[in-house]
Amino acid sequence: MPFIETEDIQRGENVYLNYQDHGDGQPVILIHGWPLSHKMWENQVQAVVDAGFRCIAYDRRGFGDSDRPYLHYDYTSLALDLRALIEQLDLRHCVLVGFSMGGGEVVRYLSMYGNDRIDKAVLISSIIPIVKKTDDNPKGVPEDKLDGIMEALQTKRVTFLAEFSKLFYNSSDNKDTATEEVLQYDWTIATAASPHATIETAKAWGHTDFRPELRNVTVPTLIVHGDADQIVPIETSSDQASKEIRQNKYIKIKNAPHGLFLTHKEELNNALLDFLRQ
Repeated sequence: MPFIETEDIQRGENVYLNYQDHGDGQPVILIHGWPLSHKMWENQVQAVVDAGFRCIAYDRRGFGDSDRPYLHYDYTSLALDLRALIEQLDLRHCVLVGFSMGGGEVVRYLSMYGNDRIDKAVLISSIIPIVKKTDDNPKGVPEDKLDGIMEALQTKRVTFLAEFSKLFYNSSDNKDTATEEVLQYDWTIATAASPHATIETAKAWGHTDFRPELRNVTVPTLIVHGDADQIVPIETSSDQASKEIRQNKYIKIKNAPHGLFLTHKEELNNALLDFLRQ
């Protein structure tokens, strides 16, 4: 399997990131959600490549087959990893596609580097711009609930991740796609990730406020969210992002859960490919 090596003097470390690279044409970079790996994208990779694009999907540090350093799981470090991938593969005119927590890498990258090498962005079930409940974000996730997630990851991570997967897909409403085998497959991927990375990245997506950075998203952007998402409430995420990102197309998928890349893959893929072709 191929790897790229990050080169970060400031962090004093080099980290090897696993990636998959298929097809030709304009590069489309798929950034996976928490707590999975690039494997979540199998239904999108095939569609993107068949449509004539080059598709790169990689494992975030601490997840999948990438290295597992102990430090640096904040969004700036994760955006630096993304930059290393783009530079070392010499990618240009890229489309950045971030799912859930991956939306943070997209926005932080654009905040740090502008539209250098980037033509478009896609935010799917994204945490952008803010997850946590605050006085000016009353529909966000209460801090005590976020604290409960962190405690569960510390004390019963394996059990917590099994229950999380059910909510991820609204499995009781999507039994035909979110089967027991799928839930077991995702649980295997999630539990194989670094326990420390799982906690540290949860802190990053739970406590980072991207609202001041939305003005840095200047490329055409597709926003897709399910209106039945129980993991990232649509009111505190994509509803807000769609009002602040200047050039955006916002698609709400009816009855779709957080993991709509599986349960509503046809609708998502059609929206994604239409946007890529524009």
